[in-house]
Amino acid sequence: MFRKVLIANRGEIAVRIIRACREMGIRTAAVYSEADRDAMHVRLADEAVCIGPASPKDSYLRMEQIIGTALALKAEAIHPGFGFLSENAEFARMCGQYGIQFVGPSPELIDKMGNKSEAKRTMKAAGIPVVPGTDFPVYEEEEALAKAKEIGFPIMIKASAGGGGKGMRLAWEEQEFPAKFREAQQEAENAFADHAMYLERYIQFPRHIEVQIMADRHGNVIHLGERDCSIQRRHQKMIEESPCAFITGETRRKLWETALKASHAVGYENAGTLEFLLDQSGEFFFMEMNTRIQVEHPVSELVSGVDLIREQLRVAAGLPLSVKQEDIRFRGHAVECRINAEEPLHNFMPCPGMIKKMHLPGGNGIRMDTAIYPGYQIPPYYDSMIVKVIAYDSDRDGAVRKMISTLGELEIEGVATNRDFLYDVVNHPDFKSGRFHTGFIEENYPM
Repeated sequence: MFRKVLIANRGEIAVRIIRACREMGIRTAAVYSEADRDAMHVRLADEAVCIGPASPKDSYLRMEQIIGTALALKAEAIHPGFGFLSENAEFARMCGQYGIQFVGPSPELIDKMGNKSEAKRTMKAAGIPVVPGTDFPVYEEEEALAKAKEIGFPIMIKASAGGGGKGMRLAWEEQEFPAKFREAQQEAENAFADHAMYLERYIQFPRHIEVQIMADRHGNVIHLGERDCSIQRRHQKMIEESPCAFITGETRRKLWETALKASHAVGYENAGTLEFLLDQSGEFFFMEMNTRIQVEHPVSELVSGVDLIREQLRVAAGLPLSVKQEDIRFRGHAVECRINAEEPLHNFMPCPGMIKKMHLPGGNGIRMDTAIYPGYQIPPYYDSMIVKVIAYDSDRDGAVRKMISTLGELEIEGVATNRDFLYDVVNHPDFKSGRFHTGFIEENYPM
């Protein structure tokens, strides 16, 4: 096992990794920007080094600086968390070149599955159902329009190198397609420095279901069940839960089998998530694969009893998975709400500032993943998520009731948050009954 791990991230995921390392007897090194000098992950790590100014491009995205810090501190591995460099194949490749273990899949796999067009081709070749769409990236508006006509409208336009809802537009008909394509491509160029796009048929009123997998380098692959991530705004997830309470046992079994088949097909290693769209008939299609730990991983941990971060570290160190599929017993139901420092009444505008006072509820079945504290200054340079509230109970009704109670008790003063908005969502009759899809927020809370 590693003696020291450097965490190339910040916020709650950095804190989460530090705590897992502590439990395993692994020393930790943190990197931080000038804006994060007083951040929780800096306080908790055994060592911490400032790597640059506030802007991510000058700090958390500086590959050479991060690797140099790891070498100077004699860290044997780097855990990238999620976001930033977590799905950057070049960074994973550089880690290997300098003899540092990247906690994640190989650079080749990151490349293959990170490119949405190539990922779809790979899955299609493996017999995994995919959404009808382009097999190769498109770059020119005329070519894209011709392909869109072949696929059939409505069309979802997506950045090939995209993520986080960026570089995505929906074209309902041919007339609006050119403008939507230009908008998406420009956003993709600005966000990812990559203007390659792909197209897929838009499935109306789908559920967004994903399967968490974990694999080691010895050929062992397990799944940790599925998550329903359908409550989202502009393709950004807001509420996630496990299991999905609204699919048949047969569909669940097929989803699990498909995820394992896909993982074996690409020779996957470490934590990964297969994302699917489920239509109204119960048919599902592969959408993409995330080659990293997910924000919503706690709900899978609670229902499976498996600590994903610890498994990630074991696998990266060359050890086999600590559990076999037959060892896992799925129990209960977990719901996660993402608390963001943002103003829902002003188009969810980020709201940085100082935490003046806070009360994070506890109790049986309540988990809080966060890195904030009273007096902490939320910087304006990074993602606005500040707390993940996770509620667990024996069934969905119990978990939802527990979430309602917890959100009602939660207090954060000094900055605006989306707490009240989420409280309203989980109290909505359609959420409680499961009558929702990926367009639930837009339908019920038009902005």
